[in-house]
Amino acid sequence: MADHSPSHTPRGFEDHKETYAGFLTGSIALGIICAYTLVALVAFGFMDNFNVLVGFAGLIVGLIATLIDARAGGKWYLSGGLLVLFGLFVAINL
Repeated sequence: MADHSPSHTPRGFEDHKETYAGFLTGSIALGIICAYTLVALVAFGFMDNFNVLVGFAGLIVGLIATLIDARAGGKWYLSGGLLVLFGLFVAINL
């Protein structure tokens, strides 16, 4: 039989808010990772020296920074700043 005691109240709205917050965090993280991939593809295709090393290093560092920012509460300063630096480094070396 169903338990109708007050200790088992439904958490419908709180569950919805937690799921939505997780969805937003995942969407932002995926967008940042896609931007790192785009910059790495530019490095692979157009850089003259050390293109593979720079591209894969940028992807790995960007993935780690994005995971750190996602776990730290979603401020996105570290991954966003490193993305700008990675993009500038690749643009200067084209």
